[in-house]
Amino acid sequence: MIPVKGYEGQKVAVLGLGRSGLAAAHALEAGGAEALCWDDGQEARDRAEGQALILHDLSKANAWDGVAALIVSPGIPHLYPEPNKIIARAMEAGVPVDNDIGLFFRSFADSDWDSFDTQPKIVAITGSNGKSTTSALIHHILEEAGRPAQLAGNIGRGVLDIDPAHDGEVVVLELSSYQTDLARALTPDIAVFTNLSPDHLDRHGGMGGYFAAKRRLFAEGGPDRAVIGVDEAEGVYLAGQLSEGAADDRVIRVSVDRKLTGPGWQVFARKGFLSEYRKGRQVASIDLRGIKGLPGTHNHQNACAAYSACRALGLSPKQIEAAFNSFKGLPHRSQLVGEKDGVSFVNDSKATNVDSARAALAAFKNIRWIAGGLGKDGGIEALSVDDLSGVTKAYLIGHSAREFALQLGDIPNEICETMAAAVAHAAKDAQSGDTVLLAPAAASFDQYPDFEKRGDDFTDQVNNILSDT
Repeated sequence: MIPVKGYEGQKVAVLGLGRSGLAAAHALEAGGAEALCWDDGQEARDRAEGQALILHDLSKANAWDGVAALIVSPGIPHLYPEPNKIIARAMEAGVPVDNDIGLFFRSFADSDWDSFDTQPKIVAITGSNGKSTTSALIHHILEEAGRPAQLAGNIGRGVLDIDPAHDGEVVVLELSSYQTDLARALTPDIAVFTNLSPDHLDRHGGMGGYFAAKRRLFAEGGPDRAVIGVDEAEGVYLAGQLSEGAADDRVIRVSVDRKLTGPGWQVFARKGFLSEYRKGRQVASIDLRGIKGLPGTHNHQNACAAYSACRALGLSPKQIEAAFNSFKGLPHRSQLVGEKDGVSFVNDSKATNVDSARAALAAFKNIRWIAGGLGKDGGIEALSVDDLSGVTKAYLIGHSAREFALQLGDIPNEICETMAAAVAHAAKDAQSGDTVLLAPAAASFDQYPDFEKRGDDFTDQVNNILSDT
C-alpha cells in the first residue's frame, strides 16, 4: 500500500467504493487521514463497513463541513454529460476534487529513496486502443530483463494498492481518460500515447474533450520522455507541442503507417519489421512477423510503443526482442486460445468497437468471424469492403445480430444468437488455415456483465471443441 501524504489529521471524502475507492480509503487512513466513505449502492456500503471504514452520507446538507478534499472513483462523471450531484455539491462548497491517480503521484516518492542507487521510475500509458497490451508488454520486458517492476492502474492492481518502491523499480501504469481527466497530480518519468479514435465522447463532451483528457498526462506532468503515436493528427500535434525541434530526442515518435525520418528519435513498423532510427540512422531492427503474442498491425504499434519506452529506460534491443518472443499476449486481446486440425481460435473479446474490430480483422486471413452484442451507434457500417476482405463468413450473436447482418452486404453470415451456437457452427465450417475469431465490435452487456465474461465463454466453448477427440 502507498500511504497518502498531505492529509494527516484531516477529513477526506471518498465517493465510489469499488476497487479504486476502497484502496484510496485505506491508503488515506494509512497516511493519517480520516476517510469518509460513500456509495449510492447498499452492497458497496456494506462492503466498506465490513472493512472498518467510516460511512458518511455525502448527499446531506452538512456533509462537507471540515472536509479537505473529495476523492472520486473514475466511473463517476464530474462534468459531462452532467456532473454527479455529490461532486457538484463539493465543487460548490469549494472542496478540491481528485482521484486515486492524483493521490498516487503526490504520495509515491518516499524518504527511503535517498538511500537508493537508482531512483524508481513511473511509466504511464494512455490512448484509445492498445494501452493494456502496451502496459503489460512493458512490464513483461522489464521482468524478463531482471528489472523490478509493478503493473497497476486500469490493469492489474489499484495504484494505491501496490507495494512501496524498491531500488531501481519501475511502476507501469495504464491510465484511461477517466483517470487522467481529473487527477490533480500527473508526473510520470515516461509518458506513452498510443493512438486516438472516438470513444467515451459523451463523458468528455466530444472529441476535443476526449483528446484534452489524454493530453493532460503530458501537459500537466512534463515527463522526461514522451513516446507519441503519430498516425493520427492529434498525435502529430502533441509531439509538436512537446518537442523543442526536429532533433529533440525527448520525444520518441512511433508509427505503423509510414517510415519516419529526420534527426530525432523514431520507432516504426513496416511490413512486419520494427525499426529504430536516431539522428537519421537505423540503430536496431526486429522481425515481428513470427511473434505469436503480437499478431497484426495494431499489435506492432503496441510493440513499437513498448520498445520505445524500454529503450528510454536503458534496455538494449536484444533484451527487448527476447522478451517479445516470450510474450503470450493478454486474455481477450488477440489471444490464441488453441489450434486444432489447422484451425486457430482467437479471442479478442476486448474489440468492443469498430476500430478495435477492424484492427483484429486485419491481423488474420480466412476468418470465421464471431461478432455482435450490444452494438454502438452505427453498428459496423463503418467497416469497408477492404476491412472485411479476410472474412469468409460471419457468425452473429446477441442484440445486434440482425442489424449487423444487414450491414454485411454480400458477406456470408449466419445469425446464431448465442456464443455456444456461433463457436460450434464456425468450428464445423472451418477448414485448415482458417481462424475462428471473436472480435464482437459491440459491447457485451446484452448477454454478459463485461467483455471478460464474454471472452471466457468463447474460451470455454473452444476448449470443449479442442478436448473433443
